[in-house]
Formats: sequence, C-alpha cells, structure tokens
Amino acid sequence: MSETTTYLELSQEGGGAHKFYEVTVRDTVVSVRYGRIGAAGQRQTSTFPTREKAQAAAAKKIGEKVRKGYAPAVQGQRTARPVTRRQVSSAPSTARAVAPVLWRFRTGAAAFGIHIDEDRAWVGNQNGDVHALGHDGEVLAHYRLPDGVKCLVADDFWIYAGCDDGTVYDLSSKLPFAAYGIAPDVDIFWLDIHEGILNVADRSGGLTVIDHEDEYQWSRRSTGEHAWMVRRDERAVYHGHRRGVTAYMADGSGELWHTPTQGAVLFGWQEDDSVYAGTDRRVVQRLAKDSGALEATYACDTVVYSCATAPGGRYVFAGDSASSVYCFAADGTRLWKLGTGGGSALSMQYLDEKLYMVTTDGSLVCVDASEAAVAAARAGTVPVARDVKSAAALPTYTPSATVRTVASAAASGIVVECVQEGGRLRVHVVSEGYEPSWNVQFPRHIRQPGARYVVDDLSAAAGGFYRVRGEIRQLV
Repeated sequence: MSETTTYLELSQEGGGAHKFYEVTVRDTVVSVRYGRIGAAGQRQTSTFPTREKAQAAAAKKIGEKVRKGYAPAVQGQRTARPVTRRQVSSAPSTARAVAPVLWRFRTGAAAFGIHIDEDRAWVGNQNGDVHALGHDGEVLAHYRLPDGVKCLVADDFWIYAGCDDGTVYDLSSKLPFAAYGIAPDVDIFWLDIHEGILNVADRSGGLTVIDHEDEYQWSRRSTGEHAWMVRRDERAVYHGHRRGVTAYMADGSGELWHTPTQGAVLFGWQEDDSVYAGTDRRVVQRLAKDSGALEATYACDTVVYSCATAPGGRYVFAGDSASSVYCFAADGTRLWKLGTGGGSALSMQYLDEKLYMVTTDGSLVCVDASEAAVAAARAGTVPVARDVKSAAALPTYTPSATVRTVASAAASGIVVECVQEGGRLRVHVVSEGYEPSWNVQFPRHIRQPGARYVVDDLSAAAGGFYRVRGEIRQLV
C-alpha cells in the first residue's frame, strides 16, 4: 500500500500567520493535519471510492493552500513560538495571622488564571488545568488544555483561557476550541477582552488588538517592556509596563495619556473611573481613567503581584511576594496585612463581598471581604478555612484533536458556511431565523472555502456577530 505526504507551511513576517498543513494519501484514505507550527495540530480523515479520487481530492486541497501562500517545507526547521513563563518568588508571610479565608482549592501547580462570575469561580494553572467551582467551593468542571494558562478572561457569558502556546481557548461549552491564535512573534504576558475584541500585552511592551474573527486590528509599542497589565473598556485600552501605564484610544488612533508609576507594573485592575497598578516598588497606585492623574497610593511591604478593589474602590486589596494579602481603605489607610494561607497571590478578583486569589502553590482561595469580615479581621477574628476537594469521578474536557464529520444536521443543529469575501474567509449562518449578514466567531484554523459546519447553538454578541456554543462538526 503506497503512501505519499505533502507538508506545507505559511509563516509570515511582522506578526502574521505561523501554521502548517500536511496532506497524506494512503490508498483511498486522505488524512489532513493542520495547526500552528510547533504544535501537534488537528486531524481530519476522509475515505474515497478509488485511489484516483483520493489523489485528486488531495491535490485540490494542496492547490488551495499553495494559492493562499503556503509553500513546501521541512517539518521541524521552523520552531514554535517563544514562551516566557513568569518567574516569581514566594516567601512565607510575616503577618500575625491568616486572612478571613472561607475555603481553598489546591490545583497542583502555580496558578495565574482567575475569573469570577455570577455562577462560577474559575482557576487555570501552569499545567494547563482549568477548574470551574461554585462559589461554595464545589468543583463543577475540569478542562485540560495543551499548555500553561497565562490568564482567564470573560466577555459577557463567554470564558476564554489564554495559554503559553499562543492559543486562546473558548471554554463556554464542554468541548474547548481555539477561538484566537496570537502571532508567533508575540510573547504573551496578559490578555483582556471586550465585546469580542481581544487585547494582548507582551514581553516587549507591545499591545496587539484582534477582532472577534481572529483578525489583526492594530498594535502599539509602549515605552516600557514586560507589559503585565492590559485592561479595556468602551473608551480606552490601559497598558501597564515597566515605565508606567499608557492609555490608548479604543480604535488605536492615538495615545490618550501616559503616567509613570512608582516601579514596574506587574498587575492591573479597573473600576468605572480609575485603574489600579500594582508594582515591583511595593505599591498599588490609583490613576484617573480620563487623565491618568495619580489619585492615591497604597503602600505594601514587598513586591506587589496582584490587586483588586471592592466596587468604587471602597476597599483596595493587594497580594505581595511574601504570601500576604493587604486590605486598605480608599484613602490609602492600611486596615490589615494577613497571610494568604496558600502562597503568594499571583492574581485576584473581587465579587459580591468576596475576594478570590490564585497563588504560587496553585490554590484558589476565597476570602470573606464583607464589611463585617474586614472589621473582624482587623480585630483579630477570622473563620477556620475549609479545604475543598475535587470529586474522583469528575470528567475532564479537552480540545478535540479532530473535527468530527457528519452527513446531515440534526433537527436542533445550526448550519454555518465559510464564504470568501474580499480576500477573507468569513463564516455566515445558513439556517433560518438568524441574520445572514452577520459574521460568526469561528476558529480560523478549521475554515475551508465552501465548507459547511453544524453547531449546537449561536448567541448574538454586542457588536453584531454570533458566537458559537457547543461542538463544531463538519458537514460532508
């Protein structure tokens, strides 16, 4: 049985594509493997009635890719994207007691990723594990991603995990899928998302903005490197780096302001009218969103890894490199410094009178941050923390290595189609009851001209596009 393999790559300069496409013909079977260079990629397999038809189908696929700029290459000569794993140290806390921790969940590896919404608390660690828990600590779901989780971000009801491999995965359904792919020359440090627009801060101090169709919009280079902060609202993008915080207009047309901070920015938080920057010079600084003016400084005892606030900045919280968490009044008065009970807080988020932290020892920690608990902790009274465990039978969801093919759409399935528009491959809804002119947020690496796919659900998003919910299957 003869076998032939054609391997192609498309690697563009200046932050463009960095992907491969491999076609193997074995008798009547055609296997296609594709993805980002340096990754295992995804695979599709089709069987044809004769060897001649299989070869013709393979030739057609190869021709389509060559016309798009792919060229023959030797696998392994181009390397995968650069990855910087944040190097942090964590010393034991010198605080007299532990903060008012309600419960903690240990994930098994240092964790940067956190997102807290009305229903769930999410944590992602350096092993690529993402867990979703109820606010009472019950473990509800486990996802296993191919690489370490840099951060977790949410946009309305959608939750995304940005990983070290440059892929941003949509975790809104049981089967994660790659929603965005970051250019290979962008060494991701932090992400934020707003109405489908992804904002990427990187090692070199760059800011890259990508739309909901995974297409480049604009980029800027700030004056400082190592940008560990990016926050966005409808007015601006706030970019924190070694030399302070720079605010850019939301459309990328210009810089609004730049404010030097006391030390390099390592974390950022935003409220309606202010942004907060935690720095390596032991402070959190509050800046006015409209002007960048320094409004308040909150002094800690060591390097600040993370920060968050109660609504309106009524309380300001900070986590340092010595496994302590601080609580300040809005004016900068320190109310207390207490131990986290689980390593240094690398990231944190506040919601509904609770402070959630993820730490260097891989814990997700839930702290009572109500007014009564803050006062009690100041007086030396804290609850006994509860350690929660994951159920042994909890299923693990992983991104599919292949796109399953189906012969027809189920009654409840929604059909979408890839169409060529102005040199770009768009996805529109074919099924009735949807706006046919709206684009669908759809993984770029599986789009093929003329191909139709079936999805379980589509939801309209702000900005006039649809988001996919559920498994993606290709119609054949």
